[in-house]
Amino acid sequence: MSSGLAFPMVDMVAPTVTFPPPPPPVDPQALPHTGMLHTHGAAGHLSAHAGDAAQHLVHQVGDAALQALGSLSGALLVGRAALLTTRVLAAAAVRAGEEQRCLERQQALAATAAEQWRDAAFAAVRINARRRALLARVARATAGVARATAAGGPGGAPPSPDLPPPLEPVGERLGDLRRQLARFEEDVRRAEERHAAWEQRRLGAVLRLDEDGDAWQDALRESRRRALDRFGAERTAEAEERRVPPQSADRSPRPGPDTDEVRRAGAEILGGLDPYAVSEAAELAAGAVRHAVRRAAEDPRRARIHLNEARKYVRDANKEARLTREAQERAALHYDFLVYETPDGAEDLAPAPRAVALLRRTLDDAVPLTRDELELVEHAVEERRCALETIYVRDQCAKAVEELARRFGGPTESGRPEGQEIRLDWTPDGWEPDHWLRATVADGELRVAAMYRGGPERTPEQRALDDARCAETPERLAELQGIIKDMGLDIEFQVRTEGALPGIPGEGAVSLDEPRREDTAPPPDTSAAGPLHKTVDGAERRRERR
Repeated sequence: MSSGLAFPMVDMVAPTVTFPPPPPPVDPQALPHTGMLHTHGAAGHLSAHAGDAAQHLVHQVGDAALQALGSLSGALLVGRAALLTTRVLAAAAVRAGEEQRCLERQQALAATAAEQWRDAAFAAVRINARRRALLARVARATAGVARATAAGGPGGAPPSPDLPPPLEPVGERLGDLRRQLARFEEDVRRAEERHAAWEQRRLGAVLRLDEDGDAWQDALRESRRRALDRFGAERTAEAEERRVPPQSADRSPRPGPDTDEVRRAGAEILGGLDPYAVSEAAELAAGAVRHAVRRAAEDPRRARIHLNEARKYVRDANKEARLTREAQERAALHYDFLVYETPDGAEDLAPAPRAVALLRRTLDDAVPLTRDELELVEHAVEERRCALETIYVRDQCAKAVEELARRFGGPTESGRPEGQEIRLDWTPDGWEPDHWLRATVADGELRVAAMYRGGPERTPEQRALDDARCAETPERLAELQGIIKDMGLDIEFQVRTEGALPGIPGEGAVSLDEPRREDTAPPPDTSAAGPLHKTVDGAERRRERR
């Protein structure tokens, strides 16, 4: 048998792949053989785009702007984004913006369409997560104000964010999506800044001295304005990509014994509080500044100690606010991915109700996930991404076999025998009527074998023809491997030459997972450990088994 074994892994997601309908299962009553279907012209075609070479290959920038993102490509890109860091997503957003500016300046791009779509989709995932996290923050703040007002406290609800619906990249063209991204990012940034200003005003009642004066209030107001400017600047994709460390309160000047200098230093420290800092931390910092002002004249050393305490409170509060904000946005990203439902008629994804409930609690109530809960959520995200990759690999391998037939001629047939995700038979030109190639995808493995029509007893002439077809098989495998790589899958065939297998085209007389009759040793158990998958995180790549 001449055969090839490979573990296809997603390297670069092709942008235009849609969800295929599930392959037809075997119905022993209606289809007594194996339920094989002719792929050309059949209603049960695996993909509406199969056989179109433009669908399979990576396009350059001239065609990229004309493409629309497919539903399967879009879902898989969201799943990959859910496993990346904020910095990697921000870097993709920066590249997406630069790519759009290059097109506007009519400058050529070196990136392929798949890379450009990845950057744009990652940018959309990032801004959608920021939008959901902001809306959850505003909802919690509004509920908190309502409770405080009911208890007789001060009112004043936060401003309602005027934001459009989440970005839906699927079905959009690349250029249109980039323009939507630019507008949407500006809308979210302005809404974040408005809410941050409201949060700062909420802290205003806490950040007071016992004897407030105009000079103190002016200094505090100016310091808080600078903090808001820094907050807005740090929320851009460029800043997130660089990961510039936040301004530290330790940079404020060290005061002398003069009380006014202590007040000015205290205003600079308190003004540097993150707008999302909790009131308890603000109260601790303000209390330390009050103590410093009281001790300034009589004990300058003690005043400096209190100011250092205030700096530490502010530094810790800012770190906690930043980590909370990042956790909320990551929860929003995971939530959006796990609640996604496949289009009608496509293969369903397993739900993850427990993980979704935990993420909903995090967003609604600002309850952080425990370590075990975070592991549960990340496991659910990883499982769903792997399920999407399985569908994607199966669909792309089917298209690759069909593209091979389109280039070199011959009919193809497909089906879904029991225990296999997909099976395709292809008869190359010149091989009919007695020989063909059979490709199966099961448990993350792609197997391709040379087949012959007939029983195990072969004449010398038939065996010679079998050997000739087996000798041609590695060439066909190389052609198939090249096509699959062009489609963004990483694949390397391991080739064995041991003679052809008997069978009937379009029937399930032979399973590649079963040993041949003359084989005495059991086949190697290559599927026991599960399929191989590749996860790409920035420039780092790793292989893992599920």
